[in-house]
Amino acid sequence: MTMQNTKRLAAVDLGSNSFRLEIGRIEHGQFYRTEYLKETVRQGNGLDENRNLTPLAMQRGWDCLARFGERLAGFSDAEVRAVATQTLREARNRDEFLATGMEKLGFPIDVISGREEARLIYQGVAQALPRTQERRLVIDIGGRSTEIILGQGREPLQMESYRVGSIAWSMRYFADNQFSKRSFQMAEIAAKAVLDEALSLYSPDQWDVAYGSAGTVNAVVDVLVAAGWPAGSVTRDGLDWLQDKLLAAQNTDRLRLAGMRDDRKPIIGGGLSVLRALFELLGIERLEQATGGLRHGLLQDMLGAGQQHTDLRDHSVERLAAKFGADPVHGKRVGHVANALYLQLNRDAVDERISRKLTWAAQLHEIGSHISHSDYHKHGAYILDNTDAMGFALTELHKLSLLVLGHRGKLRKLEADFEDRMFIQQLLVLRLAVALCHARCDPEVADIRLHLDPKNVRQFILTVHSDWARLFPQSAYLLNEECVAWQKTPWSLRVLED
Repeated sequence: MTMQNTKRLAAVDLGSNSFRLEIGRIEHGQFYRTEYLKETVRQGNGLDENRNLTPLAMQRGWDCLARFGERLAGFSDAEVRAVATQTLREARNRDEFLATGMEKLGFPIDVISGREEARLIYQGVAQALPRTQERRLVIDIGGRSTEIILGQGREPLQMESYRVGSIAWSMRYFADNQFSKRSFQMAEIAAKAVLDEALSLYSPDQWDVAYGSAGTVNAVVDVLVAAGWPAGSVTRDGLDWLQDKLLAAQNTDRLRLAGMRDDRKPIIGGGLSVLRALFELLGIERLEQATGGLRHGLLQDMLGAGQQHTDLRDHSVERLAAKFGADPVHGKRVGHVANALYLQLNRDAVDERISRKLTWAAQLHEIGSHISHSDYHKHGAYILDNTDAMGFALTELHKLSLLVLGHRGKLRKLEADFEDRMFIQQLLVLRLAVALCHARCDPEVADIRLHLDPKNVRQFILTVHSDWARLFPQSAYLLNEECVAWQKTPWSLRVLED
């Protein structure tokens, strides 16, 4: 099923405090919600001192994903997008959680970078606002991170993610569930220290209206409205009033505030401290409540992929290649040859997603040369593992980094899954393409054929015409070296003359 003919979409947001599932139908290119599920999983307080998710925190997440998975039964991969944020960015054992989590959910889960999260948040907020050219400041205080975005109209211009949030600050400064002037003071000072650089990036002269998205802002607005404050916004007076109420209660057990859910009480101290710090640092007088958020940005991305036939990742790859001075002509040449070889291996079942990733890897395979030509493949892999590229999940960038790292040299160094047939095919055709394009001109590949040995599914056979080695001795030498490299893996490559 393609995005063009799908009639429904679903977005799953694995946040540090809550997991959310939004389902809706598509009519005339617009998304209309039909169902919304939210569970307070609070994985953000399930990281131990070694930054591993505890077994209990993982189980809470898996149980929720199993319930979401049951609701998504019958959906196709093109109809569902699931992303995870700060807690799983931090968790050292995230691969363990994700392996079971994806099995429970029934769909891939992408761990996204902080800036990618910020881009999606802005996109989700902007789609719910009027189409004007006002300059917007958007703030989203999550469980373990806070995203701040500067944009104009629908376009995000400056995006940052800071490791400060309602769960993290509540655990650190209100761990005993007690509210005191000193704990609020310490929490605000600490938040300002983390957020200090935001002042130069998001100063008041750079935006017209400030918007607040998601949990902490919504919780504060709910309480203020229930107490008679104007709906839809937060002011400094409102924040002072709420802090006074928390101080009067002294602890979460005695906290009785209309509009505040029980699951929000344990983390309201941290969230309020971060919000007050942002008001003071950025000179905010009034914060408008925004209805859109991360999951709405995800849905907009999915809608856009179907309607515009464009992919933000293509632009990100082009920008990265240009930034690091990679030769676009040679990258296109390598990508063309790699895809031609991939097509030969998969004539009956070409996966367009694999083909696009091959194209991206070819465009980026030389970006490390900007640092040093020696071991440039290692530098390129490092760049991809440590960059923010809009539209990409961290897991996608890591797969690209493995292809860039593995496009030359020894294969044993790769910490890759050699049982992953699709990855091995990508890696092989990319390496062959780089070898065949060694002279940085279009190679003669009309008579070259690549296929799997019908008698040995782990052996690739490359067939060339009988005079090929004499005509192209350097290419023949490089192909022989490639055969030797694959001998040290569970796979093999043979070059035969026809």
